[in-house]
Amino acid sequence: MKYPWGHNRRFNSYSEYFKRTFGERVQKVTIDAGFTCPNRDGSKGIGGCTYCNNDAFNPSYCIPEKSVTQQINEGIEFHEKRYRRANKFLAYFQAYSNTYKPLNELKKIYDEALNIEGIAGLVIGTRPDCIDAEKLEYFQKLSEKHYIILEYGIESCNNDTLKRINRGHTFEEAVEALEKTKQYGLKTGAHFIFGLPGESKEDILKEAKLISSLPLDTVKFHQLQIIKGTAMEKEYKEHPKNFNFFELPEYIEFFIQFLERLNPKFVVERFAGEVPPRFLAGPGWGLIRNDQILNKFEKRLTELNTYQGRLYQE
Repeated sequence: MKYPWGHNRRFNSYSEYFKRTFGERVQKVTIDAGFTCPNRDGSKGIGGCTYCNNDAFNPSYCIPEKSVTQQINEGIEFHEKRYRRANKFLAYFQAYSNTYKPLNELKKIYDEALNIEGIAGLVIGTRPDCIDAEKLEYFQKLSEKHYIILEYGIESCNNDTLKRINRGHTFEEAVEALEKTKQYGLKTGAHFIFGLPGESKEDILKEAKLISSLPLDTVKFHQLQIIKGTAMEKEYKEHPKNFNFFELPEYIEFFIQFLERLNPKFVVERFAGEVPPRFLAGPGWGLIRNDQILNKFEKRLTELNTYQGRLYQE
C-alpha cells in the first residue's frame, strides 16, 4: 500500500523525503559554529534550557575551535566511511541558536559552508526569538539555489512548561516565528520533547492537533532524558517524584497513538533521542540504538495495522 506521502512505509519518513527531494541519499554533517543563546548570555536569562548539554549529542569532530570548513570535511570523511552511499551532504548547524549573530557574521559562516564541494544545503537549528525579516530575506535568497530549512526548538505547547525549563520564549512566539518563516517561502522544522515535568501522556496527546496545525515541513520528537551537568539533573536528584519516564515499549505504544493524530503532511525526522550512556543521569533504554528502536516501532505499526494521520482531523 502506498500512503499519501508516496511510499509504503507507515509514516512520512525523513530518509524517503530526501530521496524524493534529491533523488538519492543525503547525509547531514553536524557543525558547532560557536553560537550561544539569549537565555545563556544574559539578554533573556542565564544557564540556558534546564535539559541542555550539547556535549551529549555533538560528534567528536564537532568543536567550535575548528573552522566550519574543517568540521565539514572531517564530518564528510566520517560519513563516507559509515554511509558509503551518500554523495550529497547538508551542513547541520545544531549547537545552540544558529541565527543568534548579526547578519554579516551569519553570511560569512553560511557562505563558507555552501562553498564546500558536496554541500547541497543548510539545516539551521535556532530559537523562535532569534530570527527577523533581514535574516529571513537572506535565507530566502540562499534557498533559490540551495536546500535551506530552519529548525525551531519549540519543545512544548505549554507556556508553564516552557517557563519551567527556562526556554525564555512562549509558544505563541514560536507560532509567530514559523508563520513569518513560511511567508518567505522557507522550509520549517520543529523539535518537541515528550515527558517534560508536569506534562502527562494525555496532555501531550491533546497537543497533537495543535502541533498538526502549525506551518511545518518536518518534525522531531525526543523522549525526555536527564543529561549530566544540566540544571534538570539537579532538579531530578532533588525531586525525583516530579518525573515520569517512558519505558521503551510504553513509549512506542504512546508515540503510535500520537502519530495516528499527526498531520500526514509532516515529515517525521525522528521520534526518539539517543545519547551515549555516559551522559545519562536518569533512567535510559540501555545500549539499544535508534535504528533498532525504529525497527521495533515499524513492526508495531504493522501489527496494529495503523499509520501516520489515521486519526488526523484538520
